Amino acid sequence: MDAMAYLRMVTLVFLVMGAPAFAGQKSASLQFLVVKGSDGKPVNNAEIVLHPVDKKGKQKAEGLELKTHPDGTAQISGIPYGTLRVQVISPGFRTFGEDYTVSGPQLEITIKLQKPSDQYTIYK
Repeated sequence: MDAMAYLRMVTLVFLVMGAPAFAGQKSASLQFLVVKGSDGKPVNNAEIVLHPVDKKGKQKAEGLELKTHPDGTAQISGIPYGTLRVQVISPGFRTFGEDYTVSGPQLEITIKLQKPSDQYTIYK
C-alpha cells in the first residue's frame, strides 16, 4: 500500500470512527495550501499535523496527519468547530505552528514555510 492510499485509509477510519463522537456538533472542511515563503512555489509532501485545543489552551492527545499533494494542497472534512493547532513539518524548512479557530463550514489556510535561520557558534 503506498503512502497516499494509507493516508486516505487513516483519514477515512478517523472520520467513520469519530462521527458518533461529533454527532450534533458542527463540523468544517479545511483546505490547506503550503508554499515556500521565498517564492510562493508549492511544497509537496509536507506533513500537516492537526490537534484540537481545549478551552484552557491545552493541546488534546488525539490528532490527525495529512500530507500535501504536488500542488501544495491538502484537504480534510468533518473537523469539529473550535480551536485547532496546526503544525507543518517539511525537510529544509522551519517547523510552522499556529492555532486557528474553526467557526464556519469552510476554512482555507495558506502556510508560507521559511528556510531555517543561520546558526551561530562560538566554536571554530
